[in-house]
Amino acid sequence: MGRNTRKRRMPLAAKAVAGAAALALGGGGLVWANFHASAHERHAGHDRTRSVAAQVATINCPDVGQRLSDVPDQARGEVDGELATMDSQITDAYQQLATTRRAQEGDPQYVQNTILGPLEDRRKVIIDRIKLEIDRAGGRAGDGLDELAGCEGQPAGTPQDGGGQEGGQEGGQDQDDNGNGVAGPVADDFVDINDVRPGSRNTRNGLASNGDSGSRGTFTTDCGVNENNLFNSDNVIAAPGVGNGAHHTHDYVGNQGNNAFAGDEDLARAATTCKNQGDRSTYFWPVLRLQDGTREFDADDDGGGAEGNVGKILKPAQAELRFTGNKRGDVVAMPKFLRIITGDAKSFTNGEANANSSWSCTGFEDRQITDKYPLCPEGSQVVRTTNFQSCWDGQNTDSANHRTHTAFVREDGSCPDGFQAIPQLQVRLVYDIPTPTVENGQVTNPYAVDSFPEQLHKPITDHNDFINVMDESLMNRVVKCINKGKNCT
Repeated sequence: MGRNTRKRRMPLAAKAVAGAAALALGGGGLVWANFHASAHERHAGHDRTRSVAAQVATINCPDVGQRLSDVPDQARGEVDGELATMDSQITDAYQQLATTRRAQEGDPQYVQNTILGPLEDRRKVIIDRIKLEIDRAGGRAGDGLDELAGCEGQPAGTPQDGGGQEGGQEGGQDQDDNGNGVAGPVADDFVDINDVRPGSRNTRNGLASNGDSGSRGTFTTDCGVNENNLFNSDNVIAAPGVGNGAHHTHDYVGNQGNNAFAGDEDLARAATTCKNQGDRSTYFWPVLRLQDGTREFDADDDGGGAEGNVGKILKPAQAELRFTGNKRGDVVAMPKFLRIITGDAKSFTNGEANANSSWSCTGFEDRQITDKYPLCPEGSQVVRTTNFQSCWDGQNTDSANHRTHTAFVREDGSCPDGFQAIPQLQVRLVYDIPTPTVENGQVTNPYAVDSFPEQLHKPITDHNDFINVMDESLMNRVVKCINKGKNCT
């Protein structure tokens, strides 16, 4: 099927790694594509693959962007570009890690000396540039950034300490090949929905802000399920002006002009898939894929197969976009071009502080989980749910770390001091997915969210993005419906 996307160039370092993988494994492309060709030759092939998987499963680097708070507007573009370069450095280092397993087995210091040490040196250069750009624009970079240059190897065969995962890979799949040609997900990333306790969602982020009092209305906007096949691996919020800034592919509904190079005026002029043409907002999230061997349109591209995101892209059967109120009182209008990122694409290594999106099955939605993919019974569909931050600082449409200008409601529905309640966007995505088979520590034909390569497709890395591009009259209608307790479309 046709895809509305752009071809991207792979960074030179990644190309070098890809070439090394092709030479070492006998074929084109990166390690993931080569593994898939032999993934089902389990007797000889799997034993060989397991022996190559050495001590370190992935790379854990401090998230410099989350430590920035005082970045003047005139330095934002430069700093975002530097942070995107750091993401590419991690991607290249992870790909080097995944394609040098034999060398690692022969030298216990290989990872530190050949991968992590040089990576730290490259990150120091970028951090120094970030500090200079902030200081030159009159801001203050803050103390302690230099301490964020070093990265660690995260071991295989032990519990991961960043993403809330329980258990390791004992007796299961290694971290370079889950049996389906890529590094993840593995069997331990799945759970039978019947084994999830009702009411057990394990994060306070994303609490529903509406309730039986306050502003009880809703506004639902119908923007389709990406029938236009608009996909790219950009992130115009976190990495504006940087192609492949996300290193994974996004699904887009609503605004049709969303790419790395789109400014506010571009978004305001663009077409929309929303039935209400006054809603040119952009709603986007990482695609889900079925790891069934399908070669998608991006099989050889950055953000796709070249960075470990392989398999058939799954289109949602439903994409419900609903704005709700606040149980403590009225909401105010969102400013135009307000940007909100919710969830954390790097939660596996960053930890769960910003994790938000949760997983469930139709018929079981009182059972939500953030760090496992659900195995749904026959006749039940997979559900991804995201409740956005619904408190706004009243001044800014974005912030240096793309988070601190908005906040989640407290448990009682109130906003933090200095913040005011805005409509809460709730996104519910429903998918028809064949239930993966999990036996003897192996998973067959799993589904997985696209991710940064080093995040290993962990479910806790799911996230969602939104830019408000509603016209003023529609936003006023949204607020009026919510505050008057009406259910509007």
